[in-house]
Amino acid sequence: QPFQHIVKVHGGGEACPVISNNSHAPALEFARSKSIPIQHLSGKTHPDPNLLDLAICQALQQSGAAMVITAGYLKKVGRITLARFPRAVINVHPSLLPRHGGPGMYGLKVHQAVLDAAETETGVTIHYVTDEYDKGKIIGQARIDVLEKDNPASLAARLLPVEHKLLVNALKELTGSP
Repeated sequence: QPFQHIVKVHGGGEACPVISNNSHAPALEFARSKSIPIQHLSGKTHPDPNLLDLAICQALQQSGAAMVITAGYLKKVGRITLARFPRAVINVHPSLLPRHGGPGMYGLKVHQAVLDAAETETGVTIHYVTDEYDKGKIIGQARIDVLEKDNPASLAARLLPVEHKLLVNALKELTGSP
C-alpha cells in the first residue's frame, strides 16, 4: 500500500520498475494497472542467495533507480545491492525503532509486541537498510498513542496513513523534491 500511495501523490513522476519477491503481491497488480514495469525475483527464480542478490542489483541498476524502497519486502537486502546503493535503500518499519525491530518483527507481530509491552505510544520508522534488520540510521519517525481498545489490527490500520505520510515526506526530503 505505500507504493500505491506514492504513485497517487506523485502521479506525474517517473516510476522505476517494481521488483517483488512475491509474485502475488498487491503492488504488482497495481503497478500493472498503471503500466509500471514489474519483475519477480525470489528464491524461486534464483535459488542461490548470491545470484538473487546480483540479479536484484542488476535489475535496479538497469532501471536507473536512485533510491530503493523496501516496503513490504521481508527478506534481507544482499550485500551486493547494499554496496551498489549505499544510503539509498530505505525501509518502512511499523514501530518506533529500536523498539520491536529485528529478525521476525514485521506486520501484526510488531503491533502485538507493542501491546504485550504495554506501550503507551507506537509509531512508524523510516530508516536506511543495512546488513542487520532494522539497525540502519533513522531517517524519520512518527508517533501515535496506543489506545486502551487497540488490538494488533487496529494499530496497523491507524498507523497506515501515518506511514504513508511519513514515507512521502521522507522521500521528498531525501530527493529534494517539493
